[in-house]
Amino acid sequence: MKKLTLQEEEVMLAIWQAGKGFIKDFVDQMPDPKPPYTTVASTVRKLEQKGFVSSEKFANALRYSPKVKEVDYKKRFLSGFVDDYFKSSYKELVTFFAKDKKISPDELKEIINLIEESEK
Repeated sequence: MKKLTLQEEEVMLAIWQAGKGFIKDFVDQMPDPKPPYTTVASTVRKLEQKGFVSSEKFANALRYSPKVKEVDYKKRFLSGFVDDYFKSSYKELVTFFAKDKKISPDELKEIINLIEESEK
């Protein structure tokens, strides 16, 4: 699975939110200022070529749906990010955000509770 460009990720997020749909549906899902329809259409075609979406013909239009699950994409690239920047240590990642005050003690407690719950 290839890493997507920022523009491709933005369009892919809209596709994941919509589930399946037409280009207009994806443009509508995107935050303001919305990109031009033609830009989104071009990006969706690239995503299809890369194997991230599939299409089916409806009259004169194509309806697209995701082939790659959002959670699978996030897992793959978050792992790479942690490997590259935090020596494969999620502890280093959390420590970085704690030192930079990007995560609160209450949030850390929630994370600990989630870990403890999943071990049961």
